[in-house]
Amino acid sequence: MGAILVHEFATLDGVIEAPTWTFDFGFDPKMGESIKELTDRSRAILLGRNTYEMFEPAWSTRTEADDPGAPFFNDTQKYVVSSTLTEPTWRNSSILGAYEPEAIRRLKQDVEGDVFVSGSAMLVRAMLTDGLVDELHLFVFPLTLGSGARLFLEDSEPLKLSLDAAEPYANGAVHLAYKGAKA
Repeated sequence: MGAILVHEFATLDGVIEAPTWTFDFGFDPKMGESIKELTDRSRAILLGRNTYEMFEPAWSTRTEADDPGAPFFNDTQKYVVSSTLTEPTWRNSSILGAYEPEAIRRLKQDVEGDVFVSGSAMLVRAMLTDGLVDELHLFVFPLTLGSGARLFLEDSEPLKLSLDAAEPYANGAVHLAYKGAKA
């Protein structure tokens, strides 16, 4: 049984929506190393439908020459939580159906290694509420946007997290790694 590792890009005011704003900061190679550590541990990818539909056209045609992360995203088995998607469009993909905590627990038991989650805000919120996230990796960028989708909604249940690591990068972003997300 592995752990569920969540990766999110966020602003100081918690916006995670459409993180194209990260482009203004450049991609620090050390940040890439941190993300690679997560993907190297993972044997499966778990995504919500929206993120799956954004990732598929962005990653499916990339090769390792284009981006060193391409083999992970293309070759790793992907599981999609969706009540509306019926057919996978990206190789190595399976549709799990609507969010069901027990299905995520079974997936966690069945995968030989960790499960990587990126983006997928609605899915991550539900998993946090249900105590299914083992590690939360926030890459926080030094800007505020004022509006946009946030990981933690105003009416979210309180969570207690334990800081496991903090790493600043030359581009101004900080990687905050938390363990033990419990409601």
